[in-house]
Amino acid sequence: MAHAVTGAVIEPGRLEELGIRTVIVASPDLQGRLIGRRIPVEGFDRVIEHGVDVCTCVWAWDLEQGLGLIDAGVFRLCSMHNGVPDVTLRPDLATLRRAAWLDNVAICLADPVDVQTGEPLSLSPRVMLKQELARHESRGFRPMAGTELEFYLFENDQKSLRKNGFRGLEPTTIVPSDFMIHEANTYEPFFQKLRADLLASGIAVEAAQCEWGSGQWEMTFTYGEPLEMADRHALYKLAVRDSAVKAGMTATFMARPLNDQPGSSCHVHFSLEDASGERLFWSDAADHHMSGIMRSALAGVLEHAPAFMAWYAPTINSYRRNNSQEVAGSGRTWGFDNRTTSVRVVGHKPQHLRFEFRIPGADTNPYLTLTALLASARDGIERGATPADPVLGNAYTRPRDETMPTNLGEAARAFAASPFVHSLFDESDVDHHRVLMQHEWDTFLAAVSDWDLHRYFDRI
Repeated sequence: MAHAVTGAVIEPGRLEELGIRTVIVASPDLQGRLIGRRIPVEGFDRVIEHGVDVCTCVWAWDLEQGLGLIDAGVFRLCSMHNGVPDVTLRPDLATLRRAAWLDNVAICLADPVDVQTGEPLSLSPRVMLKQELARHESRGFRPMAGTELEFYLFENDQKSLRKNGFRGLEPTTIVPSDFMIHEANTYEPFFQKLRADLLASGIAVEAAQCEWGSGQWEMTFTYGEPLEMADRHALYKLAVRDSAVKAGMTATFMARPLNDQPGSSCHVHFSLEDASGERLFWSDAADHHMSGIMRSALAGVLEHAPAFMAWYAPTINSYRRNNSQEVAGSGRTWGFDNRTTSVRVVGHKPQHLRFEFRIPGADTNPYLTLTALLASARDGIERGATPADPVLGNAYTRPRDETMPTNLGEAARAFAASPFVHSLFDESDVDHHRVLMQHEWDTFLAAVSDWDLHRYFDRI
């Protein structure tokens, strides 16, 4: 499937002419963070021809780059038994663009390939998404997607915060300010520059707003092709973090960073076209204009939601948000313009009809979430799946859906037990994800936290 950055692609031969001194070659890790190398501009031609090597450890260590699992020899990809080998990052020149929030820097997304065979690394989230897009293309489908990403912005300096144990957080807003204009105007200079830098980097912001939580903000991107959307999403997070640090502030994409404040979401909007651009979700004659394809796609997404919760909600903290009643999804439910459900059907014209998937949080890896969403929708269409009736009213008044994992340990087991997951991915890749998820859960269970001390120290 064709992939290009509209109006932002830089021809490699023009980099020096445009004042670029450094080219970052990057690819997402399993958490969606960008890893890679910085290449002096005069050496980028060599990277175009040969790629640049990185260690496979970047897809094997945990969030803190702990080496315990690599030392233990549990991964086929990367372990002491095979010498912790390299893979080669092959630049996708269709993504070469300015990183305009940095001085004289361009960035090029890349896909990892085997050093010897040149075969794509099947564990790579970007490769996984490309493979699922190829399945859609082979069936004549053209998926479209858009993400709405919330985050918290604090006045504190990032390094000082970590040194102080993240105490004394000073949010950029201090009263509920959802959709309010006045409260957001103070930070318009920051966000105006951020939006300009993003646009110069080929990332068009559709809208931005102040959110309900203290210090919470949201930005949405122009709807488009899923691989480009995932790339924009990853670059956007990098730009927000970098821009905040430059301004002496700190941004976090935790799903729920504060006890007394709402979580941060990553709502995903999704629709399908055919190769000619015809909208496959629309039917002139159907109830609410929902075509059979749309109903089956929706049914597939909800049916496989328990199996993919480990990707939609990938951290311990994710479930602080998902287990609340803060419109963060409610089991396998759907409804019309109903924010209490997990899937919200919106739009009243052929070009606007879509569904919004509300379960993922701001901490999700966009490549994995879009892979799961697209694969689930495709499977629903292929089987002609039928959704349950839409929810009218508050979905949280219904009994809890016992199939939905409520913590990362349950999510890891549901992922590994799913026949559908195993039909999509290599067995070693499924197990690789399971091991990392289970490790995160086990590490959490083994740690004594402030909550433990405050709850039990002198009371039990």
